[in-house]
Amino acid sequence: MCFGPSAAEKEAAKSQREAAEQEKRAEIEERAVSKREDISEAISGRQTTAGRRGGAGRRSLFTSPSGGSGYASRF
Repeated sequence: MCFGPSAAEKEAAKSQREAAEQEKRAEIEERAVSKREDISEAISGRQTTAGRRGGAGRRSLFTSPSGGSGYASRF
């Protein structure tokens, strides 16, 4: 007859589960710290380049930034 796992086997399985869970938590925490650092770095990098404008952006068709006639008056 089979009565299931013994008390020693149950205790061994329980300790193995706890060890695996601790390892998993440590890995998740390490990943979270890494993400926080990456996000902080990205935000600080973005703040340094915020003063520059890139690309065409939004332009007026009627006046130019220098005060003259804009794009629409070329045609």
